[in-house]
Amino acid sequence: MIGKLRGTVDSLADDHAILDINGVGYLVFAASRALGQLQNVQGEVTLWIETHVREDHIHLYGFLSESERQWFRTLTSVQGVGSKMALSLLGALSTQEISDAIAAQDKTMLTRANGVGPRLAERIITELKNKLPTLAAALSVPATLEPIKGGKGKAAAVDAGQAARQEAISALVNLGYARVDAFSAVARAVQESGAEKVEEIIPLCLRYLAA
Repeated sequence: MIGKLRGTVDSLADDHAILDINGVGYLVFAASRALGQLQNVQGEVTLWIETHVREDHIHLYGFLSESERQWFRTLTSVQGVGSKMALSLLGALSTQEISDAIAAQDKTMLTRANGVGPRLAERIITELKNKLPTLAAALSVPATLEPIKGGKGKAAAVDAGQAARQEAISALVNLGYARVDAFSAVARAVQESGAEKVEEIIPLCLRYLAA
């Protein structure tokens, strides 16, 4: 599976970008908000990738940050929200706005996304309101848009705390917990305790999940 790609933007379309990596062009679907930001990038860019494999195709979905990718996964876990609808939401609203809309049970805000009607907006809120009120804030990371000068160096580094949160989520998923529940538990642990290390976060999460 492809988890991340780094290269130069070859071309942009309404719903995707072609990312050139050593002469190979990868077609990556993305939200309109992300595509708009890619228009102004000079040099190399890093995209976090969600790979969907089907019998008749392999689709790559690209995001400017790990938190956007996590929100894409979370949104597509809701019944009736497919990849196209999740990208529509991420194009119309920032991850913080989506989180705020769910926490406030604001259906109108969610319906700003093309194709999202009141019923689907209500379903998104119903399925996620108790699990993700603080997800965007707890897992937010800066967009990895800085060009890599001279073709060398590294993209903007993910801070140690963010890496620990992601590692904790992966560990909880490997223990059998649902990804959405793992996100919520880690978000709560970080917000309530300020824990920054995996060994501090996981025990708190296990306590929350066992309650």
